[in-house]
Amino acid sequence: MKILLLGKNGQIGWELQRSLEPLGQLIALDRQIVDGLCGDLSNLVALRATIRQIKPDVIVNAAAYTAVDRAESEADLAFIVNAQASQVLAEEAVALNAWLVHYSSDYVFSGVGSVPWLETDAVGPVNQYGASKLAGEQAIVLSNCKHLIFRTSWVYGARGNNFAKTMLRLAKERDTLNVIADQIGAPTGADLIADVTALAIRQALQQPELSGVYHLVASGEVSWHGYATHVIAFARANGETLAVTSVNAIDTTAYPTPAQRPLNSRLNSQKLCAKFSLHLPDWQSGVTRMLREVLNK
Repeated sequence: MKILLLGKNGQIGWELQRSLEPLGQLIALDRQIVDGLCGDLSNLVALRATIRQIKPDVIVNAAAYTAVDRAESEADLAFIVNAQASQVLAEEAVALNAWLVHYSSDYVFSGVGSVPWLETDAVGPVNQYGASKLAGEQAIVLSNCKHLIFRTSWVYGARGNNFAKTMLRLAKERDTLNVIADQIGAPTGADLIADVTALAIRQALQQPELSGVYHLVASGEVSWHGYATHVIAFARANGETLAVTSVNAIDTTAYPTPAQRPLNSRLNSQKLCAKFSLHLPDWQSGVTRMLREVLNK
């Protein structure tokens, strides 16, 4: 089996290189052109040509335009990368009778209420990034290609920047931190997403009826403020010297950004667990494992 992975150097893509390697021949690309192969989702012509040259059995798209605030002023680029490229991938998957694995976001929803979103709930993005991700999903579904679309949220990895690392750095520099407390979600590790992806691909290859949209997040829920408090408490308990003495809870309105943020980022993963016989760990266990790696504890 031949697998094409796009976005190999992103948080999820990095972990996917590990989890997908045992499944077959893995060709992993980023935006750089290597040996005539292009994984740049903004170059649609070269992207299409690359897929036709490789002829993969599975396309895994871990690349995306993810600059949420900048997307408000770069909507055209966001839609090329997140929507038009998804359509190219879907069209080529249909031509090859290949599977397409794609990652989406809780940002396709409006963020109202407090109930975890189901896959069947009405969508209603509140910013350009969310709208571009939704357009990508819709292009894939309408193509009728065999697909696994995983909506996730609050993704982090031990490699690269993430919220926890930022909180640790600021906690060493400042005595007071102000962190948003009215946005609720579930921090979800890139390693968990990659492991579930590999498992799901194995099963979907045998059961094409598993094609569809799934929510994939760690269990439980927390605010950014609660997340920060957990990170700081763990670091302090493990011998880190921190300057911070208070972590204040603030509302989203106290921290205006160019792009509106959804307050309710909760996703219900019961469909995924039922269809693939999975149990998803709580968010704390994944964050703790990441922190141990970051702190070398």
